[in-house]
Order: sequence, then C-alpha cells, then structure tokens
Amino acid sequence: GVLVGAIAGMSRGWVDTVLMWLTDLFLSLPQLPLLLLVIYLFRDTLKAAFGTEVGVFMLIVVVIGGLRWMPVARLVRAQFFSLREKEFVEAARALGASVPRQVVRHILPNAMAPMIVQLSFLFAYAVLTEATLSFLGVGAVPPTPTWGNIMAEGRDFMREAPWIITIPGVMLMITVMGLNLLGDGLRDVLDPRLRIQQ
Repeated sequence: GVLVGAIAGMSRGWVDTVLMWLTDLFLSLPQLPLLLLVIYLFRDTLKAAFGTEVGVFMLIVVVIGGLRWMPVARLVRAQFFSLREKEFVEAARALGASVPRQVVRHILPNAMAPMIVQLSFLFAYAVLTEATLSFLGVGAVPPTPTWGNIMAEGRDFMREAPWIITIPGVMLMITVMGLNLLGDGLRDVLDPRLRIQQ
C-alpha cells in the first residue's frame, strides 16, 4: 500500500489514474465473502504443500494482507500530494535532489505519522478478522489456541459456563484497544512536527 500510494502520489497523469483505479477496484470487493472464498479454494492445496498449521496460517496472513492495502495506498497518496508541494521539498528539488531522495529523505518521514496510525488500525482489523475466521471454522485449525477457536468451542457451553466465551471476547477487545492506543502513542513519538514544537 505504501509503495502504490507513493508512486501514485509522486507521479501525475495516467500512472496515478491507473493505480487509483486499481485501488478503487479492490476497495469495492466485499472483504469477508472474498476471504472465505479464497480460503476455501486454496486451503487444501496449501495444507498439502506446507502442512496443516503452516499452510492455513500463510493463507490467512497473505489473504488478509492482500485485501487491506488499499486504505494505506489512498492515505499515502494524499500525504504525498500534500507534502510534495511544501517549501522544504521544493528547496530539496531546487538543490538538485533526485526524486527517490526527495521521497526517502523528505516526504516519507513526514508522512509516517498518519501511516502508523492507519497501520495500527489495520493490524487491529487483521486480529479481528482472524478471530472471525477461526470462529467460523475456516481460520486457524484446532487445537491452535486462537480467540476465535476458543469462542467457537465455548458456544456449546454458554448456558453452563458463560465465561468460556466472554473472557476470550474481552481479551480480544483489550488487544484491539491496545493496538489502537499503541498506534496513537507511536504517532505522538514519531511525528516530526510534534518534536519541533516541543
């Protein structure tokens, strides 16, 4: 997502149009049904190639990552559009800095703060998606202890022992909230504009 957004943000014309059209195409796909479809289509092949646990894990990581790069690409593109017109980038350009140097040295460090916050939200989304897939029975294979698997096994005992499903749900909520707070804290630490004001 960062690479697509950076290329689209630094280029103008047809390259930007094609990359954003591709991004919009992926954004229009329904995420959960597509995840389920891809997992059902390729799960047996990867299980045979890499083993049960590793094959399913690789598939889930690749599918979740492959379907969540679009918000990052749009955010990075917007940041690059804004930052490439700033005075410090124009000064670097006037001093003869190449485009890769402008990107790596000047634009990317200033675009990191919103990207880190977005990535922490996406990581929290990935944790929730994995728990959902495991709860539905297409994620990590039991007896792998994931929150989704624990909640799926505990749903038969909800009347006798409701904590079996409540405790993993609360822990999942705390993890997602912690990831969001971590992203917010990293933004405060890494944002160059905040460091200059202090």
